[in-house]
Amino acid sequence: MKKLVVLMQAVVISSLLSGMLAVVACAADKPALTVADCDKCHTAAPADIAANGGAHKTSLNCQDCHAGHPPLVKKIIPACSQCHTGKAHYNLSNCLRCHTNPHTPKIIKLTNNITDECLTCHTEQIVKLKQVKSKHSALACTFCHNVHGKVPLCTQCHKPHSPEMTATECKKCHQAHMPTAVYMSANTPNKMCAPCHKRPYETLASSDAKHRNLLCVTCHKDKHKMIPTCQSCHGVPHAAGIMARFTKCSDCHNIAHKLNHWDPGTLDTSDKDAPVPLPKKGARKKK
Repeated sequence: MKKLVVLMQAVVISSLLSGMLAVVACAADKPALTVADCDKCHTAAPADIAANGGAHKTSLNCQDCHAGHPPLVKKIIPACSQCHTGKAHYNLSNCLRCHTNPHTPKIIKLTNNITDECLTCHTEQIVKLKQVKSKHSALACTFCHNVHGKVPLCTQCHKPHSPEMTATECKKCHQAHMPTAVYMSANTPNKMCAPCHKRPYETLASSDAKHRNLLCVTCHKDKHKMIPTCQSCHGVPHAAGIMARFTKCSDCHNIAHKLNHWDPGTLDTSDKDAPVPLPKKGARKKK
């Protein structure tokens, strides 16, 4: 009886060993999978890659990322860093936060509170935001750029200075990442200044002096709100005696936006240093 049991155990062990050898031999002889084999079961991923795969379509195939297939290989989802290295952006964690589908890597979906990820590529913008503090400096990048690559219109959040002003005209004076550092080109029309500087604009427009023909930026050109001196354009226009008595241009010429207009009733003729009214053009001198 014992001999029979031993014989049966030997037969079972022999059968198991034969089966294992057969499996190994079969695995060794099994041909490698091809992309065509992947397409037989996986339809969505190949379709996504074909439509919007980018370099994942032109430079890779399925096996370049997915090395093997269950049950022989269990971990078939690769890390992005398997291929993407060498840049600060690639050191970020949770790539799928923005690149939600690795088979369409350039279709990026952004939430409303993303900044750090953006700054790994867009470094110039953060420098401007930090150098010139404004309300924009406290916003997340995706507050304005809620779609990757989108440059929003200023009027998406801000009302234009006047009904006639278009969204593209905002950029003539303001940069989005440093909006309070106002820059004015040499040909900026006066109407761009008028909505904020209404009184000077209207005063200049009603003047009969030559200044009315000038652009605002002719005088206010170096920096927004800069008030130039008269001498910066006119030098020393009068004789030394006149300049000594009237130390301020405004003593005779009033304000730059409305030259040579003042109220004679305010003049104190008893004060030798008070401005005196100039004779009207064409008036004859008394003999």
